[in-house]
Amino acid sequence: MASGSSLNPESDSFESRPAFYIGQHDSSRKEALTDDQYAQVLDSGFRFVTAPITNDHFFKRVVNLYRDYLKEREQWAQQGELAVGHQANPSLPGPVVPTLTDEDTSVYPSNYIGSLALYSSPWIDLCSSDPHIASISRQVLNLEAAYANFCGARTIVVPGPRRDDSSRGIAQYARAIREVLHVAGRANIIIHLPMYREPGLEEKAETLSSIFGIEDGAGPNAKKEVDLFGTWDSWNTIRSVCCYSMRLFFTAIRIPRRVPERTLQERWFAEPLHYLTISKEVFQPNRAGHPSLSRHHQDLINRYMRLRNAPWLLLCDVGPSTEQLAALLDETASEFPSLAEANQALKENRRPHMPAMNAYVGYMKYLERQQPPFSPMETPALTSFQDWLQPPLQPLADNLESATYEVFEGDPVKYDQYEKAITEAMIEWRELKKPTSTSTPENPSNPELVVTVAGAGRGPLVTRALRAAEKTGTPIQIWALEKNQDAYVYLLRKNKMDWDNKVTVVKTDMRGWEGPGLRGREDAIGKVDILVTELLGSFGDNELSPECLDGIQNHLARPHGISIPHSYTAHLSPISTPRLYADISSRIVGDPNAFETPWVVRLFALDYVAQKVPGHPRFQQAWEFVHPVQVLRADEFAAVHGKAARYSTGGVGSMAGSSGTNEHNARYCHLTFVCPTRGVVHGLAGFFESVLYAPQTGKGKQPVEISILPDQIDRKSKDMISWFPIFFPLKKPLYFPQDTELEVSMWRQTDDTKVWYEWLVEAYAWVGPNTRIKVGESELHSSRKVACLM
Repeated sequence: MASGSSLNPESDSFESRPAFYIGQHDSSRKEALTDDQYAQVLDSGFRFVTAPITNDHFFKRVVNLYRDYLKEREQWAQQGELAVGHQANPSLPGPVVPTLTDEDTSVYPSNYIGSLALYSSPWIDLCSSDPHIASISRQVLNLEAAYANFCGARTIVVPGPRRDDSSRGIAQYARAIREVLHVAGRANIIIHLPMYREPGLEEKAETLSSIFGIEDGAGPNAKKEVDLFGTWDSWNTIRSVCCYSMRLFFTAIRIPRRVPERTLQERWFAEPLHYLTISKEVFQPNRAGHPSLSRHHQDLINRYMRLRNAPWLLLCDVGPSTEQLAALLDETASEFPSLAEANQALKENRRPHMPAMNAYVGYMKYLERQQPPFSPMETPALTSFQDWLQPPLQPLADNLESATYEVFEGDPVKYDQYEKAITEAMIEWRELKKPTSTSTPENPSNPELVVTVAGAGRGPLVTRALRAAEKTGTPIQIWALEKNQDAYVYLLRKNKMDWDNKVTVVKTDMRGWEGPGLRGREDAIGKVDILVTELLGSFGDNELSPECLDGIQNHLARPHGISIPHSYTAHLSPISTPRLYADISSRIVGDPNAFETPWVVRLFALDYVAQKVPGHPRFQQAWEFVHPVQVLRADEFAAVHGKAARYSTGGVGSMAGSSGTNEHNARYCHLTFVCPTRGVVHGLAGFFESVLYAPQTGKGKQPVEISILPDQIDRKSKDMISWFPIFFPLKKPLYFPQDTELEVSMWRQTDDTKVWYEWLVEAYAWVGPNTRIKVGESELHSSRKVACLM
C-alpha cells in the first residue's frame, strides 16, 4: 500500500470514518438459528443476528392457556360464580403461565450467546385493556427475560407499545419493564420503537388482544392524525418510571420511510440509542435495481454515527430468510463444488458454497465508505470526552499538575487569538502614542512597555507575548506571576532555556503581588501597561477570573492600562440530555451533591429544547464582566479598616459573616426561552464569549474574540478546544407541553470567601392569547456546598 494513501493509517492524510456494525433481524423467524445457519448469516456480511427467545410451541401453549381460561369462566358463570352484571369475582384466580420447557425454546447457553440479540415475543400485549391478557403478557416477558439472563444474554430486545395515546396502557408497559429490570439483573433491556407512528409501517405481528378480538383502539375509528412526538412521549414515560436505569440506557429506533422534521431527529439524537433499525420497506431501488436510501436517510445515519457510542445498524427482513438458509445448507452438503459453482464463486471473490454478500449489507458498506471523514474536532481523544462529566477546576485552591497544563497548551487556536490580541494592543499603543509605565521625569521617552502575565502556568502566554513584541518591534519588560510552586520551578528553567532570561519570574498569588519594580530603582514600584491572564472557565467567571483580576488590577497604569481579556459574557440554554441525567443519578450514592455541582462536559448527545424566535434566541446572555473595574469596594474598605478587617465584619444574606466587598461580582439574570414542541429539561448548558482586545483607534478594526457558543465558535475561534461547556443539572427532569415558555433564573452568589451558583427553571404554558399558567418548576438548586474557594 502506498505510504501516501488515504487508507494508510500511518500516513498524514489518513481519513478515518465511523464503522458500521450491521446485524440482521427476521420478524418471521420462530426458532433460533442453528450453528450452521448462524455461520451462513455471518458469511453473507452481517456481524450479529437476533434470535427469538421462545418458539411457536410456546406461543400455542399460551394461547390455549387463555382459551381454556375463558371456557372455565363460562363454567363459573353457569355455576353462579360471577356476580350481578357478569362482573367476575375479583378473588377468582386468573391464568398462570407455567415455566418454560425444552420444547418452548431453541436458545441455550453457548459460546456465542453474547453476540445474539435475544428478542422477546412480539405477540405479547403489555398495554392490553384486558387485565388477564396484560397479566399473561407480563408473565411471558418475565419468563423469557429470566431464561435469557440465565443463558448469558447481554441484550434483550422488547417490542415497544403499539399505541401512544393510552396513558393507562403506557403506564402498564412501563411498570412491566421496570419489573423485568429486576428479573434479568445482568442484561440490558432494549425497547424497540418507531421514530414516529408512520402509516404503513405498523407492527404486523398478531397480539394476544387481536387474536381474541379485544379492541385496542386501532380500528377504523382510531385517531388518524400522526403525532410526531407521541412515541417519544411513550419512551419518556417508560424510562421515567424505570428511574433512568443505566440498564435501560438503550433504545432501538425504527427509521421511517419519510424522515421527520429536524426537531424530532434532534430529540432522538439526545436519547441513548443502541440500534438504528431499517426495514426493507425503507430502501428504494436505484436505477440498477439495487437497494438504496435517500439523501435524507443517509444524512440522518451519518449524524447518528458520530456519537461516541455509535448505534449498531439492524436491518429487518432483508434476508437471508429461513428458506434461503436451508437451500444454502443443501448446496453445501456436497463435499466438492461443481465447476459452475466454483467459477461463480471466483467471480464474486468468495469461497465456494459461501453465500454472496447480502445486497443490503453491501449497500450499507458502501455508505460506510461514503461518510464524511472525521474532522479535527473528532479526534479519538476529543471523542472520548463526549458527554463525560468532569468536576470544575479550583485553580485558586488547588495546584495543577504538569499534565493538566499540557492539555491546555495543546490548543493553538486559543494562544493564536491571545497573541493576536497582544499584538493589536502593542500596535495601537504606538499609534495612539500612549505613555509607558517606565517613563520617568529623567527619561520621559522610555518606550518599554511593562507586560505582566498573571497565572503564567508553564508559560505559553509568556512565549506569545515575547513573540508579539518581536513581531511589532516593541521593547518590553515582562513579568510572569505564578502561585504554583512546582510550576514556578518550570518557569525558572524555561526562562533560562527558551527566553534568554528576559522574563522576571515571581512566585506569588497575583492578588498579593506588590507590583513591578523599576529598573535601577529597587525601592520603587511601577505600574503594568498590559495585563494578560487566562483565568476564564467554561462559564467565563466560574474559575474566579473577576475576583483574581480585582486583586491585581490596581497595578494597571491609569488611564491607559489594558487588560487582556477586556470582557467576557456568560450564556445559557435549557437542554435535554438523558445520558447525563442517568450518569449523575448513578453517582448520587457516593456524591450527595452531584445534582448541585456545575459539571464541565463536552456536550454532544443533547437536544436544545428552545427554538430561536424574535426577541428570544436559543442561547441567551446571563451577565457580563468588564476589566479593569474603576472602583473597588475592597480597596476602599481596606483603606479605612485595614486589610484584615474585611474578613471579620458580619453581613446579611449571602454576605453573612463577610464585609460584602465582593458583592460587585454577584450577578442575577432572568431569561425566557420559547419551546414550540413538548419535551423535558434535564438542566442548563452554559457557555462563554470573551473580547480579548477591543480596538481603541477605530479604523474599521474588529475586536479579537474567543467563543464557545455553538452558533458563534466557528466565526470567532474555529476549532478551539480549550473549554468545554458547563452543565447545571436539575434534580428532577422537568416535563413541559408544547407552546411552553421556560423561565430561567440564575444567581452568582458570594460571601467574600467563595463563589457559587443558584438556579431555578419554571415552565409556563399559554392557554389563551394573553394568559399563561405555570405547569411545572424545578427546585432551587445551589452549588454552595461545592463552591469555588477564593
